[in-house]
Amino acid sequence: MGHGSYTAADWSKLRNSRNLSSSSDQKEIFKSRQCDPRFDPKFIQVREARDSQDHPESTPIIIGLDVTGSMGYLSQKVATEALNETMMKLYSTNVVKDPALMFAAYGDYNDDSPLQVTQFESDIRVAEQLLDLWLEDGGAGQVTLSLLWYFAAKHTSLDSYEKRHKKGFLFTIGDTASCRDQNLLPLYPRVFGEDVQMSVTDILHEAQKKFEVFHLFLADSDSRPQSIVERLPGHTMLIAPGEIDAIPEILISVMQMVEGKSMEDAVAQWPELKRPIVTKALKSLKIESKNNELTF
Repeated sequence: MGHGSYTAADWSKLRNSRNLSSSSDQKEIFKSRQCDPRFDPKFIQVREARDSQDHPESTPIIIGLDVTGSMGYLSQKVATEALNETMMKLYSTNVVKDPALMFAAYGDYNDDSPLQVTQFESDIRVAEQLLDLWLEDGGAGQVTLSLLWYFAAKHTSLDSYEKRHKKGFLFTIGDTASCRDQNLLPLYPRVFGEDVQMSVTDILHEAQKKFEVFHLFLADSDSRPQSIVERLPGHTMLIAPGEIDAIPEILISVMQMVEGKSMEDAVAQWPELKRPIVTKALKSLKIESKNNELTF
């Protein structure tokens, strides 16, 4: 995994081959009507992010999308616009070396497929696999975000971590972020074929050994779910649903801040109209950068 490079020309070719545009609706974009076994955690021993001749210092980046019924617009936006913008900005800003992206779709407790995960890729296969995910559109009574944390902790193998002791990045994005312990444990045998007896807090701590973990909460007010804020203090951000155009800039800025850039410098590089949105999202962060200083 992780060979080749992502180009705007490849993205245009893929869009044209699938007849996609910014006006395409969810069903036109995501045509799968069941979970592809390639993305089913039951059949995945490990996802690898390896160094290669093309990418000698791979940086794993996981982007997890809430795909419950209320969040279809998010996946639609990411698939048609934000993915391409994020990839191009990753390369143009050189914020991290040799990015390798993995997408994940996390849904509701009662979904047939509460979690789907792609491969780590560095070329157009990032987009191809995202488009092949199944958007089940289930409810949002018990969103399964912590399943992704568990997968990241126990089912990834990363050269960046194992060879260089450097963490990757894990971002989750959605409008519901309750991470209660109760009722989730029965899911693990069904999703992973494994009996797991760990609390959500312990699972998160395991994921944080390998990844810098952040959550971007989409809401119209500051009334964020306390469970996610308590579990990820200083790593939870807020934007309004109508501000998702700024997601690429927010993700890039977070990575830059982890790498040592100040919030002010991270925000200043973006178009003036997006700066207030990015600033609002970043202002709640408390990040320990490379030089062990707190950046706000």
